[in-house]
Amino acid sequence: MNNVFCLVPILILATTWLYFLTCMTPENANGSIKLTFPTSLQELRELASLLESYYNLNSYYVIVLFCSAYLYKQAFIIPGSVFMNVLAGALFGVVKGFPLCCLLTAVGATCCYLMSRTFGSSVLHKYCPAQIKFLQEKVNKNADRLVYYLLFLRLFPMSPNWLINLLSPIVGVPLHLFFLTVLIGLMPYNFLCVQAGGMLASLRNLDDVFSFTTLLQLATIAVVALGPSFLTICSSSVP
Repeated sequence: MNNVFCLVPILILATTWLYFLTCMTPENANGSIKLTFPTSLQELRELASLLESYYNLNSYYVIVLFCSAYLYKQAFIIPGSVFMNVLAGALFGVVKGFPLCCLLTAVGATCCYLMSRTFGSSVLHKYCPAQIKFLQEKVNKNADRLVYYLLFLRLFPMSPNWLINLLSPIVGVPLHLFFLTVLIGLMPYNFLCVQAGGMLASLRNLDDVFSFTTLLQLATIAVVALGPSFLTICSSSVP
C-alpha cells in the first residue's frame, strides 16, 4: 500500500514540468496557455486557435508542450484523450498527427503499465480483485494467441483501456506485447479522432466523430482481428 505514495512525487514532477512549459510561452503568442486540458468542444476550439496562431513560428515549443500533455494524460489515466487526438489533427494534420498520436498513446500507456507494475499491485489486488481474476483467466486461456486477444481488446470500441493498462502487468501481459498491441490496436480510434481534427471548426459535438456507423466499423475490425484466433480454436478442437 505504501508503494502508491511513491507516485506522489512522480505526479508532482510531471505537473511541475507542464507548469514550467506554460511559463515558457513563446513571445510571439497572442495569448497565454493555461495548465488546463480542454473538457468541451468549445474549449478545444479556443485552444487549437491559440496554438495555431504561432505554431509556424514556435513549432518546437508547441510539439514539446503537446507531447508532454499527451503523455501526462495517458500515464496518469486522465480522461479525455479524444480531445488531444482531435487537437493533433487540427495542429499537425493527419499525415503528422496520426503517427504522433499512435506513438504517444503507446508510450503513455506503457508509462502507466510500468507505474502500475512498480507501485500499484497491492492496491489493485485490494480494490479490483474481480477484474483481475476475470482478465487473468482470459489471458491464461488465450496464452497461445495472446497477441490476437490483446488486439481485440484494443480494437473493440467499448473496452476500458485505462483499466487494461492498469491490470496488464498484474496479470502477466509481457511489456513488448502490451506496447505493440496498444500501438496497433488503437490506430483506428486514433485515426478517426485525428481526422476529425481537420474539420474541427465544423464539428457540432463529439457524436459526429463516434457515430453508430463508426462504432460498428471499429467493432467489425475487432472481430476480424480475432479471426486467426478463432481458426486456431476450431482447428485444435477437431479430432
